[in-house]
Amino acid sequence: MGGHKIVNQDGMHFLTFTVVGWVDVFTRQIYRDIIINSLIYCIEQKELRLFAYVIMSNHIHLIAKTDAENGLSAIIRDFKKYTAKQIIKAIQINRQESRKEWILRLFKYYAKYNKNNTTYQFWKQDNRPIELISAKWIQQKLDYIHNNPVVTGTVIYPEEYLYSSAKNYASKEYILEVEILNPHTMLGFQ
Repeated sequence: MGGHKIVNQDGMHFLTFTVVGWVDVFTRQIYRDIIINSLIYCIEQKELRLFAYVIMSNHIHLIAKTDAENGLSAIIRDFKKYTAKQIIKAIQINRQESRKEWILRLFKYYAKYNKNNTTYQFWKQDNRPIELISAKWIQQKLDYIHNNPVVTGTVIYPEEYLYSSAKNYASKEYILEVEILNPHTMLGFQ
């Protein structure tokens, strides 16, 4: 996990998963869908509690926690390992992927410098976990996640972005269910 570790495995955390080299992989729906389906699996099978998310072109932000005995680090490890393999495989077999050679060459380059990877590296190792222990922090990170597509100029309003929990919080049709947070009333967040 790099230099930053999750100390409180039961705590609610703001997490960032970044593609090596900031490669814009998630401009393609096929790769975003692998992320969505993997998050659904983690929620349904691994006790991940997801409160907010956004999938940008080359990184993902989440607010999540777990009540699972293995803790949040184990879920993140499995999620990143599985999604990396699935996305790399999807890139390799995608006939429409015009950037295939370039992307795979980059992933191979990054793997050379990581003893944990033998062929390709997809995700940066650091998840930049920040434990959210106050209503102010929770609200700040919720706003940050939901405004990410606005700041990049992708949409005008956060709830317009399909791959974000901003739709859930605005009571619009969404693609991934999350637990809605009210930072002012849930500091015990059971």
